Amino acid sequence: MTALPLALTQGDPSGIGPELALMAYVERRSHDLPPFFLLSDAAFIARVAVDLALEIEIENTSVAHVGDVFSRALPVVDIGCEVAGLPGGPDPADARSTIRSIEQAVDCVASGEARAVVTNPIAKSILYKAGFKHPGHTEFLAELAHRHYGGDYRAVMMLWSQELAAVPLTIHIPLSDAPKCLTRDLIVETGEIVARDLKTRFNIAKPRLAFAGLNPHAGEAGALGREEIETIAPAITELRARGVDASGPFPADTMFHAAARAKYDVALCPTHDQALIPIKTLAFERGVNVTLGLPFVRTSPDHGTAFDIAGKGIADPTSLIEAIKLAGRMT
Repeated sequence: MTALPLALTQGDPSGIGPELALMAYVERRSHDLPPFFLLSDAAFIARVAVDLALEIEIENTSVAHVGDVFSRALPVVDIGCEVAGLPGGPDPADARSTIRSIEQAVDCVASGEARAVVTNPIAKSILYKAGFKHPGHTEFLAELAHRHYGGDYRAVMMLWSQELAAVPLTIHIPLSDAPKCLTRDLIVETGEIVARDLKTRFNIAKPRLAFAGLNPHAGEAGALGREEIETIAPAITELRARGVDASGPFPADTMFHAAARAKYDVALCPTHDQALIPIKTLAFERGVNVTLGLPFVRTSPDHGTAFDIAGKGIADPTSLIEAIKLAGRMT
């Protein structure tokens, strides 16, 4: 039986997403990538290929025929929107195509036509100008999951590489808001989602979760803050009572050297940068953004739209290639 293909979104068409998709297709054999299709406008993608002097075939096709097309051409499944995509010149007029590409990718997975979603980078500021109401990709995907599968889903962002997997407990909020948002319920719910998906998606029989403290030196027994004592440690105790292998809270400045990383499978950090700085230091080109807590697999490169280099042919496709490989592995 032939495995289902992966659904790859275009991202912001004025960023590097479309050219990364083309480059990933060029390198498909050397990286043994599973079949994928790009949700975009074939005429636009063909223009990008010409502008980058990439001599590859682009074929407008249906999802059902991706398996037949992939060996000879990049399959592009039409999203019903024209795409302008001026490199480096993002335009809110293209927001509809960006959003539709994401919606259609989830449609394909929910209908059983694709096995996972791989998303290229979007620019939220551009989408907001066109009326986008979600804080980001992750929250939008949770809503799409609700549309298709019913129920409510809390999506959890995990940054993954061979060297480190890290989860920020609070994400795109001001640093000053993190202490009040870091509740016991948030920590417990996130820990359970992470532990469950590491079992089911990553085949780790008993995932080891290590929690970082919020304050320097994990609060120094209360001298530098009490969040560790009053919030994080009780949450860890509750997770253990629920059968999760959770430990900490540990000082964040000693959690990420090689010997420390060997003692856990994932680090959970109170703030965004506590989690993202170490993984981007260890695996800047190879990190993958994985969304946990959804009824389908979603991965994404761990970088932005890079409007400043779009269209110049110098973007590095490594993170997207790793995202495609990981989506294939997880499904």
